[in-house]
Amino acid sequence: MSSTDIRQRAMALLDQLPHTKLAAVVQLLEVLAEPISPPSESHPSGDFDQARLEDLRERCEWCELSEAEHQELIQYEDRLEQDRAERLEALMNLAKLRNLDLSSLNRQLVSSAPPFHVA
Repeated sequence: MSSTDIRQRAMALLDQLPHTKLAAVVQLLEVLAEPISPPSESHPSGDFDQARLEDLRERCEWCELSEAEHQELIQYEDRLEQDRAERLEALMNLAKLRNLDLSSLNRQLVSSAPPFHVA
């Protein structure tokens, strides 16, 4: 299914939703739209290589991957998607515990995060 087809399907589904569920869907989409950061050093597998992932992604765009490299890229992307799903689940649980919606929780977390400095 092409990207355009997926977007059209998503829009059709949004049009079918009751108004009362739109806010929850928008919150979910906002969380999913956040950039994915690569797994940290605390990631269970510990073998994540950001440079390798970027190389595989770029070469995939140019159809320059061997079958083994394509499988490696799929494994990286699957791991990132799993991390994103686990993060979303944890955020939803935390929001529920704090009696907040996801947008409010996200604003709290962003405002309380320490600044990031590059050496």
